[in-house]
Amino acid sequence: MTSTFLADKRSGPGTDVPPPDNVRARGRARRRVLNWLTAMGFQLPALVLFTGLVLLPMLFALYAAFFRWGGFGMPEDYVGVDNFTDLFDNPVFLGDLWRCLLLVLLTLAFQLPFALAMAVLLNQRLRGRAVYRMLFFAPYVLSEAITGVLFSMVFTPDDGLADHLLGSIGLDSLGGEWFADPNWVMPTLFIVMTWKYFGFHMMLYLAGLQSVPKELTEAALIDGASAWQRFRSVTLPLLMPTVRISIFLAVIGSIQLFDLVWVITQGGPDHHSETMAVTMFQYGFKRYQVGYASAISVVMFGICLVFALGYQRFVLRRDLEGATTTMRGNGK
Repeated sequence: MTSTFLADKRSGPGTDVPPPDNVRARGRARRRVLNWLTAMGFQLPALVLFTGLVLLPMLFALYAAFFRWGGFGMPEDYVGVDNFTDLFDNPVFLGDLWRCLLLVLLTLAFQLPFALAMAVLLNQRLRGRAVYRMLFFAPYVLSEAITGVLFSMVFTPDDGLADHLLGSIGLDSLGGEWFADPNWVMPTLFIVMTWKYFGFHMMLYLAGLQSVPKELTEAALIDGASAWQRFRSVTLPLLMPTVRISIFLAVIGSIQLFDLVWVITQGGPDHHSETMAVTMFQYGFKRYQVGYASAISVVMFGICLVFALGYQRFVLRRDLEGATTTMRGNGK
């Protein structure tokens, strides 16, 4: 009788009785649904814009690549994979692939090491280094159109600043037609690209250098390591995640290069400076062969996608695993 009284007392109106398991499960499910609806409410505008401005045009370009289509009305003249086979029989497009590879190699061999060297230099205690950082980053802020017009004037044959500077130091023979010379147009374009984009990569490296613990470099200095040994054995390994991201952005940018080439040379002389994006524009908006231009865009996308997936799988894997582990650890 006493145990019955105590049980009745524990279950009285003044006690906190935990809800049944099914009630708690319904509460958790309701919270999950509300959280999902809240997240979707914030993401929906971005998803609509991404679908309408990116995903649907990409799918339509893939669809149009199988038609001979001039861009007016709906595609009707189905040609299968003829656009793609014609593409790889086109010497201009094959030249585009070679020029793309050349730009990538030049970027990796010269532009990025130059940006890294400037970042290491400007990471030292130098008087006025903030001004130098601003000056070197300023070209990246300029639009590609302004940069193209500027260097079109700089490299104007005979009357341009480049020829005048060479003439003033007795190197007139090095001056030339620059963008009009098939042998010099790509090296000259690469000079413009380096001037335009190295500041961006320099700032990436500077940001990465700020995260290198000074204690490690000071310890290496105490152990008698030279400046080159400290950079090679301490700074560079810790900077490699930033370097890998920089390489990825540089390669993708070289594959998609359009603005500078179009403003400066429009692909000339005689296609010697054309890139895949310029050829796509020529066929799509100049010759009204939109189906053929769509095939070029599909190939460009495929190259970028294969490179991005392969680079992530074999190069960025360790960095991404570290980031994922860190995020999971913070969420505990």
